[in-house]
Amino acid sequence: MSGYRIPEIAKQYTNYDMIMNHTSLPDIPEIRTRVLFAFLEQDEGIGASSELYTLVSSLLQMGMDTHDTVSIHNDNKEKTASLERQLRVLAGDYFSSRFYQLLSNSGDIELIKLLSGGTCEVNRSKMMLYMKMKNGRLTAAEYLQLSVQVRSQLLLSFNSLLTGRNQILWPGLVQLVTSCEVILEELFRLDSIQDFHEGYGYWHIIHKGSREDRKGLQNKDWDFTKLRAMVHKYRLTSMLNEQFESNYEALCTKVHDCLPDTLAAGLLQIVEPFRRYVAKSQVLNEI
Repeated sequence: MSGYRIPEIAKQYTNYDMIMNHTSLPDIPEIRTRVLFAFLEQDEGIGASSELYTLVSSLLQMGMDTHDTVSIHNDNKEKTASLERQLRVLAGDYFSSRFYQLLSNSGDIELIKLLSGGTCEVNRSKMMLYMKMKNGRLTAAEYLQLSVQVRSQLLLSFNSLLTGRNQILWPGLVQLVTSCEVILEELFRLDSIQDFHEGYGYWHIIHKGSREDRKGLQNKDWDFTKLRAMVHKYRLTSMLNEQFESNYEALCTKVHDCLPDTLAAGLLQIVEPFRRYVAKSQVLNEI
């Protein structure tokens, strides 16, 4: 896995002055991307194409993530805001087109079909998530489940290309890695009034909080002090930490089932940020 250089290769498709000077782009999902590359590199049927396959998957994911940053509202009519909005739409389209171009040039038509199907599943999961949000019927558990589905679906598209034991282990591994990633982001969202809205904590309180707390949350009447009080009152950090540790332990068990041993060792190194967070949270709980 020492040959991993996807971020460097991707720069030739993402680092354009017009984009860099006028807007920002989502980062490549580093842990998911490295896990994908590690699995593909070790698979007998894919190994030689692992870099290309990981690159196109990353570009396609960046395209979707970039489109997700485009506000559905167009209240800001300023020229700068309008340009940024347009660039994000165009950048997302561009990354997606590169996915098609690179695979077409290499003759990997089957992977175009698989990843296009995966994209459809991602969009289907997004629509389910957005509709439940709009109707106010989304529970915190459903929010996490659908968020994991949205982020994992593209990687699951590779399952039919994997061989032997890798094909058996891949879906569960993707699910656990993505769950850890999503929960960790939700933990960080608890510290931001702006990001808290419509995250795990928001939906937990909407469904299980008192009438007064629900009303204050929906009316956005909270300041940071109030937010911290509600996070403590509803044990939001503790609940997410418990879920994170459970998923991380299951992930480690799954990784130890991987063969060869070099793959297992490499995967544990990739998910090291998860282990460090678990260790840090356990220390804080003891204080």
